[in-house]
Amino acid sequence: MLALVGVLSTAASATAVSASPTFQRPALQSAGPRPPDPTRPPEPVHPPRPTPPPGAADGEAWAWTQLTGRGTQIRYVSTDTSRTCPAVRYTLGTATDTVRMHVVSTPSTPQFPTTVCELGVPLTASDARLEGVSAATLHPANGRLPLPTWTSMSRPERIAVIGDTGCEVPTAGPVQSCRTGWPFPVLANSIATVTQPDLVIHVGDYFYREDPAKEDDPRRNPGCTTTAEAASWACVVADFFRPAETLLARAPIALTRGNHEDCNSRFRGGAGAAWFHYLADELRADDSCDRHSAPVAIRAGTLNLVSLDSSYADPDDTGSTAGEGIFTAQFDQVNQDAQQHPHDDYFLFTHKPLWMVKSAGQQPGEVTWLTRVLSNAVADTPAHSLAPNVRLVLSGHVHLYQMIDFNTARPPQVTVGSSGGPLDDGPDDRLVHNQPVGTPPQPVNQSITQTVSPAGGPGIFGYADLRSTGGTWDLAFRRANGAALGPICTLSTRLDTKSFQCAPGAATDGVTDRPGKPVGGR
Repeated sequence: MLALVGVLSTAASATAVSASPTFQRPALQSAGPRPPDPTRPPEPVHPPRPTPPPGAADGEAWAWTQLTGRGTQIRYVSTDTSRTCPAVRYTLGTATDTVRMHVVSTPSTPQFPTTVCELGVPLTASDARLEGVSAATLHPANGRLPLPTWTSMSRPERIAVIGDTGCEVPTAGPVQSCRTGWPFPVLANSIATVTQPDLVIHVGDYFYREDPAKEDDPRRNPGCTTTAEAASWACVVADFFRPAETLLARAPIALTRGNHEDCNSRFRGGAGAAWFHYLADELRADDSCDRHSAPVAIRAGTLNLVSLDSSYADPDDTGSTAGEGIFTAQFDQVNQDAQQHPHDDYFLFTHKPLWMVKSAGQQPGEVTWLTRVLSNAVADTPAHSLAPNVRLVLSGHVHLYQMIDFNTARPPQVTVGSSGGPLDDGPDDRLVHNQPVGTPPQPVNQSITQTVSPAGGPGIFGYADLRSTGGTWDLAFRRANGAALGPICTLSTRLDTKSFQCAPGAATDGVTDRPGKPVGGR
């Protein structure tokens, strides 16, 4: 098992709200190609792509805004043959700056036939636009990129939480229809047009097309139609960027890794390498993959997001506690960082949930919950719990929407695995109440699982809608079409008894917004 990476820093700069995160990442983890491994055969050398005539634009480019541990990053990926990066023009105060993006990687293997660029922009920047694009086609077409709407002394007002968004095309087993049975394209558009968030949080699992030869939408996805093309850039576009285009043009996004972004047996290539090449906090210029990444502290003004990589926590969901020490050290880092900002809210977002209930029976203790290794790791930290100002845990993995709380210092667990992949069956919430969950066991105070029947059963596609109310947060569930379903729940302000107060019937099955607020208002 790989050693834990990431050491907590107590630098004086961490005392400022907008300071750099206190998690240090090894400089060589993603700072470019790694030294060759003499035990591995050499990678095949591919001839350079032909250079088009001068002035002839070619290829396709995608750009988006991502919150990272180093601040706001504009990222750009293109298949054009120029191997150059465009510039970003943005306004800062009364001045306008134009800064060229820097190259992270250039075309290498057939899996990664792209030039990847990035640029950090100041928190107070506005009106960002790409200039000097060489690609024939650009997404978004107008070249404008969303930037944070908050300052170092405020926080996002509207947050959409999504997870498990890819179209499931496995090597064996049932295949999801990517044309008619995959809600993510509709869901992403609904978030952009109905909820209109300031920030999107994705809790992992992006790449589901394990065998593209079995998909039913090949005409949409040239370059992602054969078994050999799995986890290629074209499949990354098919599973994530194309369906999310309107959403990525609307708001910055914060990402964490899911178990579908796992390493292959050689730790080179595959879905894990695609994660590190395009979406990870620090991008890599090679095709390498690691099992574990250090926690990443992301500042969104006075809201602190911590991304914790749980992609290899109990891979088979059997209750295994292997690797517990790795996660204990990581949760301790989370706690130490939270203690540096005791008056700020913290949301921990990680793919595998700490206390999600999959099923519950009539008898006390007749309950199945996830994920024991993570819950144990929290209990093994010096504090034996998460820091008091960790207000929420946001996760996915189980293809359901569920909110449970304990009315204790343990934060509520919100699971949003309902945004794309085939849905799982959920429990009867009445049976979840009072069931002992977690390490140490605590009785569930409240459970809201969105299923087609109050008695449990198949889940409902949708996403979580979080709204800042000044001193706390409102939480609601929305269907894929943006329609609110179920109650609006308000997070308590107390840190010793964290729970949601839910108003039955406050939200309806119609496309509505919060009482007193027009749809899309800011």
